[in-house]
Amino acid sequence: MARLLASLSPLSSRFSRRGQRGAPAGPALPPGTPGAEAHGATVRLGRRTVLDGVDLALAPGEVLALVGPNGAGKSTLLAALAADTPVSGGSVHIAGRPAGAWTARELATRRAVLPQAATLAFPFTVEEVVRMGRAPWAGTPHEDDDEAAVAAAMTGAEVTDLAARPFSSLSGGERARVALARVLAQRAPVLLLDEPTAALDLRHQELVLRLCRERAAEGEAVAVVLHDLALAAAYAHRIALLDAGRLISAGAPAEVLDPAVLTRVYQHPVESVPHPRTGARLVLPVRDTGGHPAK
Repeated sequence: MARLLASLSPLSSRFSRRGQRGAPAGPALPPGTPGAEAHGATVRLGRRTVLDGVDLALAPGEVLALVGPNGAGKSTLLAALAADTPVSGGSVHIAGRPAGAWTARELATRRAVLPQAATLAFPFTVEEVVRMGRAPWAGTPHEDDDEAAVAAAMTGAEVTDLAARPFSSLSGGERARVALARVLAQRAPVLLLDEPTAALDLRHQELVLRLCRERAAEGEAVAVVLHDLALAAAYAHRIALLDAGRLISAGAPAEVLDPAVLTRVYQHPVESVPHPRTGARLVLPVRDTGGHPAK
């Protein structure tokens, strides 16, 4: 349960049923202020450096995809930007202030975090889990928006029909969508998602990335860790490519998804071609005719 509630304030578990408006939002980011930014961010675990001097800013109105091979530092960077993992060197700012200057509750109203896995030790229903996303707003004027925020989040993540089911009874993909709905209901202006498509089928992978684009269109700053480079190319405004804890490049998908660079970083031949209809980049591993990875 601690992982599921990591981005929420522990101050309240009360949930209002009073608001009846459309999908409400929390406080907007100050104009021109990055949602989150890292300056020389370094994270060390024991003697190992897992994030090495990364400079990266997440702007309102954009979807930023964090990509790279296993162990590249993607999840660590996301956790640092969320102020869930303290940096050993450099600094992290959220909504224009040093991460350490915010209280836990203040952080929960400014950034919402979806971890890779969500587990619960108690038999909460799906609706109760989604309502946990509203905990930071208890006792504030935004509490009046609880009902509308929960309903909109469940509809967006397509889990309304699961509302009365115990969270523990769900499949892995259903749990992933419920966890996403909880984060969407939080309505923070910075949305940080760690591999939200990992357990999902094709339809729901597309759904999640469309929701990311919609939130960005509303002015939120969205960062998402992805392994599928084609999804990143199709939906991200910018891509940050990491390897061995270092930022290799950051920019528009067409700039970052260079076949030579990807081949070096992933240690496997990669090709990048335009989609014949949309022009979006299609990033594919090179395979031989027998279906085995190319050498």
